[in-house]
Amino acid sequence: MNVHEYQAKQILRRYQLPTLKGEIAKTPEQALEVAKKLGGNVWVVKAQIHAGGRGKAGGVKLAKSLEEVSSHAKNILGKKLVTHQTGKEGKEVHTLLIEEGCAIEKEYYLGIVLDRNTSKITFMASSEGGVDIEKIAAETPEKIIKVAIDPASGWTSFAGRKLAYGIGLKSESLIKQAITFFQGLYKLYVESDCTIAEINPLVVTKEGVLMALDAKLNFDENALFRHPELEEMRDPTEESQNEVLAHKYGLSYISLDGNIGCLVNGAGLAMGTMDIIKLYGGEPANFLDVGGGATKEAVEKAFSIILSDKNVKAILVNIFGGIMKCDIIAEGIVAAAKSLGIQVPLVVRLEGTNVALGKKILNDSGLKIIAATDLADAAEKSVKCVKEGV
Repeated sequence: MNVHEYQAKQILRRYQLPTLKGEIAKTPEQALEVAKKLGGNVWVVKAQIHAGGRGKAGGVKLAKSLEEVSSHAKNILGKKLVTHQTGKEGKEVHTLLIEEGCAIEKEYYLGIVLDRNTSKITFMASSEGGVDIEKIAAETPEKIIKVAIDPASGWTSFAGRKLAYGIGLKSESLIKQAITFFQGLYKLYVESDCTIAEINPLVVTKEGVLMALDAKLNFDENALFRHPELEEMRDPTEESQNEVLAHKYGLSYISLDGNIGCLVNGAGLAMGTMDIIKLYGGEPANFLDVGGGATKEAVEKAFSIILSDKNVKAILVNIFGGIMKCDIIAEGIVAAAKSLGIQVPLVVRLEGTNVALGKKILNDSGLKIIAATDLADAAEKSVKCVKEGV
């Protein structure tokens, strides 16, 4: 789950990590009131969408007068920002963050991720901040320092000093600030079940204060039951309506650009299904994992979500019955076909628990279902249906 920058900074402040003062606004009038409340003579007007590259897309503007604050707010609110992370359709801006300005001495990059190769939480830092980490990695990889935290020992001040020295901090005051900041961010990452914690840029001000000028936090969806306060930060306007609906029914759904709808149980099997569709020359229209505990009603809802995509020309159902029994899926397929009037070819591959009963339910339904013997057969038949317009 993603959160907006202003929400990420609220969380940072809970861990005593310094950020600039700021408040959100949803109208130009509110933006003006926030700027007056903050005081000063320089403000930053920042679009709040779940995507990076906002500045390059015109979503971050510096204002040196209250008139400019109002003008920038009018220009950004309601605008669709197109960045390298939004796709060509872009994302509409509904909320602004109005922040006080600051005099920047130096910008740095700081991020925390789980390194799957080492199974360790790993810091990545660079003396080059304010640009995409991908750009740093491509152009100046030697400027990226990585420090892995051993899960047995946890955070140590040695790791903090290694990071601070690695990005070129010299004064003992800044090094102490940095160690405290790194430790706080690590604690936030672990306690909040983050998948990504990124501060870009992390800045040193002219006054010698280290603070987060921007912040990006992503959280593990599967751990949100432990964090109801984070679940409340979910912004449904930043997600497709199908994804919001899928979440309501406990389904994992991501829309893609292809024309073969996929209904699968298990994330790994879903990824494999999409891969083999592409192997046979097709394009998956979605990722959809119904999980192990889906009901007949949830399966029916999954079909309605898939069919809401007008690009779908065929549906591939790939079920390996373990916790999720084949007969439950079969009942859901029949119910969906009858209530939704499925008009596109339906290719079904069932295997596992209660597979014989599942196949009997499908055979007795009278529906035009294309049975597949294995995953390769299912993918080949799905692609053939689309190409031949069956």
